[in-house]
Amino acid sequence: MKRFTAISATAVATALFLAGCGSDTGSDTTEGTIPGMDHGSMSASPSAASSGVAADHNSADAMFAQMMIPHHEQAVEMSDIILTKDGLDPQIVRLAEGIKAAQGPEIEKMTGWLQAWGEPMEMSGDHAMEGMMSPDDLAALETAQGDEAARMFLTQMIAHHEGAIVMAEEEVDNGKNADAVALAEAVVADQSAEIEKMKDLLAGL
Repeated sequence: MKRFTAISATAVATALFLAGCGSDTGSDTTEGTIPGMDHGSMSASPSAASSGVAADHNSADAMFAQMMIPHHEQAVEMSDIILTKDGLDPQIVRLAEGIKAAQGPEIEKMTGWLQAWGEPMEMSGDHAMEGMMSPDDLAALETAQGDEAARMFLTQMIAHHEGAIVMAEEEVDNGKNADAVALAEAVVADQSAEIEKMKDLLAGL
């Protein structure tokens, strides 16, 4: 009888030990599950965020970026051309360098928006961009030298800026994305000031 009792006591102790282990394991599993659930939430977040970003724009925002990217690219190209010339007024050199410094990062920013929005880089259909230079215009700027080159650059860039302002004002009026509208407002302000500067430089040639 005593032998049976001893065995029973041992069995009970063993059972309690195993139950305790089982409880610990269950606790570990539960603790492991919480991070897993958190990771699941985190992995869903970028998708949800992307959906939010994609929804936070309209066709006017997309068109603004699609049109302004090549418009800015041409302004950078024109600036690169004039910066190869010798004997320029230092103010024109600084102007061209400033245009490149401002519009290069804006091109990258708008490219990122289109990618985040899931929009194509180019517009469908035929949409004219205000103020764009023709290949002949660019070729003429390439060959011009001295004051002629400076005068041509300023005249072309004034027209180019005026076109950008028209497109930016349309975005301000019709855009939905706050960042795109803010950039459009900056384009209007900055390029309007540059136009006045270029007119003064042009008058002095």
